[in-house]
Amino acid sequence: MNTRSAKTQRNLFIAAFILPTFLFFCAFTIYPMLQGLYYSLFDWSGMSDHKTFVGLGNFKDMFKDPIVWQAIGNDYFLVVGKVIGIMVLATFFAVALTRFNFKLAGFFRSIFFIPNVISVVVIGVLWNFIYNPQIGFLNAFLSLFTSEKVDIAWLGFTSHTIWMLLPPAIWAGIGFYMILIIASIQNIPDSLYEASELEGAGQWQQFRSLTLPLVWEQIKVSIIHITMTTLNGSFIIVWIMTEGGPDNSTQVMGSYMYQMAFRQFHFGFGAAIGVLILVVSLITTVILQRLMRQEPIELG
Repeated sequence: MNTRSAKTQRNLFIAAFILPTFLFFCAFTIYPMLQGLYYSLFDWSGMSDHKTFVGLGNFKDMFKDPIVWQAIGNDYFLVVGKVIGIMVLATFFAVALTRFNFKLAGFFRSIFFIPNVISVVVIGVLWNFIYNPQIGFLNAFLSLFTSEKVDIAWLGFTSHTIWMLLPPAIWAGIGFYMILIIASIQNIPDSLYEASELEGAGQWQQFRSLTLPLVWEQIKVSIIHITMTTLNGSFIIVWIMTEGGPDNSTQVMGSYMYQMAFRQFHFGFGAAIGVLILVVSLITTVILQRLMRQEPIELG
């Protein structure tokens, strides 16, 4: 068998494994994206065959809509809040459960991971119950420290409700990223920690000078993943808990797209928002990758 035929067989072998995945990717990712872009050029209710071509009209209306800008702001608010909250807590728990001799470490790993095997819908319903002003756990807990029953509608404030979506979003994500960071920490040779101890380094010095730099690549990947899943998937928790209210104060791009396309039957406008989500996600990812090329800043 000559070299050329061997190379051809090798390429055919590789193509046999790549082609099915590529076809699925085209069918379930590329085609819907192109179809969404096509629909965004029409004024269409989504309920009939009649479409009116409007070109970039939907995009012009979209950028004039103040709710769209508020939704973008809410999306980035959730991105920043989730990145900070999840990564700080996930890193803390990962270090605590690996670097300290803790007998119940395996048990707590399982406990922290439980939210990741629960449906997001269930998480939304659970936290709706916690925030319930009459029978919710949060008001009942706060009532223990006051002489009167606390009756706060946590999801009823126009200016503060978006803040109340952060705790369930952070709680639901800690376990997954904690496991990823634990795996990275466990790949660090024990000899490095032993050498640092011989040099007199404490736990904090070991973390900032040894652990953090060596797990930084995993942290960067986690930050990008949190950002992408938030920009593309925050719709579910928002819709279950607030449906974008009160007074559109918690709308994110995904929830507003759903509302316009499937509640108000302005499908072309909803498709234009979908295109916006794609563009915003791509731009944000590129910027993040450029910003995180550098090494982590050494903590004081």
